[in-house]
Amino acid sequence: MFQRDPRAGAFLGGDRVSGQDIRDQNVTAALAIANIVKSSLGPLGLDKMLVDNIGEVTISNDGATILSLLSVEHPAGKIFVDLAQKQDKEVGDGTTSVVIIASELLRRANELVKAKIHPTTIITGYRLACREAVKFMQDQLSIKVDSLGRDALVNAAKTSMSSKIIGNDDDLFAPMAVDAMLAVKTINMRGDIKYPVKAVNVLKAHGKSARESLYVQGYALNCTVASQAMKKRVTNAKIACLDINLQKARMQLGVQILVEDPNQLEEIRKREAEITLERIRKILASGANVVLTTKGIDDLCLKEFVEAGAMAVRRCRKEDLRRIAKATGGTLISSLANLEGEETYEASYLGSADEVVQERISDDELILIKGTKVMERALHDTLSIIKRTLESGSVVPGGGAVESALSIYLENFATTLGSREQLAIAEFAAALLSIPKQLAVNAAKDSTDLVAKLRAYHHAAQNAPAGDPKKVLLRYGLDLMNGDVRDNVVAGVLEPTMSKVRSLKSAYEAAISLLRIDDAIQCVPEPKPEADSHGH
Repeated sequence: MFQRDPRAGAFLGGDRVSGQDIRDQNVTAALAIANIVKSSLGPLGLDKMLVDNIGEVTISNDGATILSLLSVEHPAGKIFVDLAQKQDKEVGDGTTSVVIIASELLRRANELVKAKIHPTTIITGYRLACREAVKFMQDQLSIKVDSLGRDALVNAAKTSMSSKIIGNDDDLFAPMAVDAMLAVKTINMRGDIKYPVKAVNVLKAHGKSARESLYVQGYALNCTVASQAMKKRVTNAKIACLDINLQKARMQLGVQILVEDPNQLEEIRKREAEITLERIRKILASGANVVLTTKGIDDLCLKEFVEAGAMAVRRCRKEDLRRIAKATGGTLISSLANLEGEETYEASYLGSADEVVQERISDDELILIKGTKVMERALHDTLSIIKRTLESGSVVPGGGAVESALSIYLENFATTLGSREQLAIAEFAAALLSIPKQLAVNAAKDSTDLVAKLRAYHHAAQNAPAGDPKKVLLRYGLDLMNGDVRDNVVAGVLEPTMSKVRSLKSAYEAAISLLRIDDAIQCVPEPKPEADSHGH
């Protein structure tokens, strides 16, 4: 496959593949990646079992997870893996469909190049098609969330969950995830409203069924109190978040002290213990009754907390404490020293919460901080979808409705152009149909029949004048359980407009970045001289 090209001339060493050959290779690599995730698309998609080099088994049908576990050699294949990861980071869902659309766009572009159409023409056509598609989606297909209310969010969450393992319990998890996201609403400096997914904490506990998951308005810590003699419940908590070691102060390494009197040794020991006790007293004197630290707490010092009726928790995760500090209005302190060099702890550093309790949830003891301004328990894809829906403020019908509508729209749009780009746009339209087709195939339904029916509905809807009852047909998508088409807005199959727009743009960019390549030069590594075994 890689051979010396007579046209290479002065080009020495390495191999060069150019023209149609490299395009065919790229398409093969892209299709290979897409074929892996193809059958896992949609609510009835199948799972993949991946075993890594140490025998760890992962079973998943999440596109990004599958691709991140594959070790892909081909450079074109790597672009697709990055594409799925970017989609996962940006939107959080739709990773499988973005890879399928991109590979389909690339495959069709390659066919056009074989038919003697220049890649630049195809790229221009694709760009036009992508722009028009996004415009049509935002103008015609998207529905404002405000007009649909809270149910729209719950439905968008259910749609995202449908392909995950918790899909069967979506009636429990979807409202839980929506409550979670609404609770972490923040407004930044510029006045934008944001919903940070990171502010939602998920804790896993063994011993009960998934149906018994619960959502706590507050924050849960996977730790227990440092001593059993402490209170397990503190109301009107004043929380001190520390990144300080409350163990006995030990001498720094490399410090030498010459002691002549044995009594002084005892004094030094006492003082070491007292330094820590003084610190703790300063913290408790500021009014703190819950102390959380990322480091250890000395057993000698626990007595102070017990007597003061305070809760102390050691070895918490630092990021947990950062979030708790943010949630309770406190500050995470890493040193008690102030500008004068004295050690102080101000009452202003304390956070506050209604109550802090240690509860037993199934097999694990957890500390729950209730009545803060945050919440916990989350499911990444679903939360990302709710975040996107809340931030973009609009949803589109799911189940292949958008792709079918765009396909019909772009086919009609292509016929209005009198230039060569017409062919590229028509191919873009056909590529989008790969999503509804694949959804139907994965559900073991007749894809040709269903997609034809869907297209007929969307064609009727787009040709109907404004105000015609047929306009509702725009919302029609696949009903995979019954192998039919239905109004997916009524059925509650919704996805955020943002997610669809991003995945379309990402797919288009990945496809054209590979389409632009017409030459690949691989440098041959220099042969290493063989080691002389005789040592000459």
